[in-house]
Amino acid sequence: MISEATKKKPAIFVDRDGTLIEEVNFLSRVEDLRIFEFTAQALRLLKDQGFLVVVVTNQSGIGRRIYDEAAMNSIHASIQKQLGGAIDAFYFCPHLPCDGCECRKPGLGMILSACADHEIDLTNSWMVGDKAIDMQTGVNAGIRTAMVMTGYGRQHVGDLEFEPDVRGENLLEVSRRIAEQPQRIASDLSPVREFEV
Repeated sequence: MISEATKKKPAIFVDRDGTLIEEVNFLSRVEDLRIFEFTAQALRLLKDQGFLVVVVTNQSGIGRRIYDEAAMNSIHASIQKQLGGAIDAFYFCPHLPCDGCECRKPGLGMILSACADHEIDLTNSWMVGDKAIDMQTGVNAGIRTAMVMTGYGRQHVGDLEFEPDVRGENLLEVSRRIAEQPQRIASDLSPVREFEV
């Protein structure tokens, strides 16, 4: 899936809680971390297809002072260790919904940061998550979307203003469906956002 002309790689921008790991309200301790049993296989499949795996996660628990950035980083380190380093990068927003920041999903700050840090083929990238806000993030970025029914998926699926490109029971199922999708070229699309990074 990697373009030989640009050497850019498509990315899977993936939500954390409820998608990669079990939903725990304001997860603050490594001891409470539970990675879904299918996550490792799903990420191997995506990596084998040439995708970067980039976690983009709203972590307002930091802004609420429920936990600090060090606690979150410990959780991310544990996720990486348990998944054999399969995640290429973690990006997080620590702000409250009322703060009006640009990084909190469905804003594009985290995706913009990832594009600045990595050579990403945005045209063939995806946003994967369990909430309507994740799907809106993908739409705002002009990339394809995939929704899982884990986490808040079943609750949020009725709140969607549009149908995701892919819907599946869990990350493994949507990863298989993503792997089956044809590569896109810009001329085939309605305009995709070109980010200045």
